[in-house]
Amino acid sequence: MTEARTLDQARYIFTTGKIIRDRIDRIINDYLTQMGTSDEYFGLSYPQLHAMMMVRMREQLTMSELAELLEVSPSSASSMVDKLVERGCLVREHSTADRRKVIVTVSEEAKHSISGIEEKLLQLFTDIVEKIGPDTTQKWCDVLKEVKKAL
Repeated sequence: MTEARTLDQARYIFTTGKIIRDRIDRIINDYLTQMGTSDEYFGLSYPQLHAMMMVRMREQLTMSELAELLEVSPSSASSMVDKLVERGCLVREHSTADRRKVIVTVSEEAKHSISGIEEKLLQLFTDIVEKIGPDTTQKWCDVLKEVKKAL
């Protein structure tokens, strides 16, 4: 059986993660509402938003590259892209070099929104870093590196 201390720590990490996620949700929703684009992005899941941001960071990806980055099956990635194309968030085209490959890019309309969201989220974390100071920030980064390895 798991120790009480381990359960308390896990609960604390979970709760703090939820607070951060809720703050991220509010920032995204507030930004999209201010931009008047909330309708097309309303209800996007974290994986969908993550997929859009991954594509934007790399400018374009093949479907297989996107599936690998998201650690999902190609069919799951394809289904996600279908929904994002329907919403006007992503564009799917055949590669000019190899017609068998499908290239995914962020739509022009979505690029502005994603950049604005990233800017607002970066500001949130910049504010946190400034409040907790450089020593605690370094510890947080070290812990996150270990968490990333464990995941």
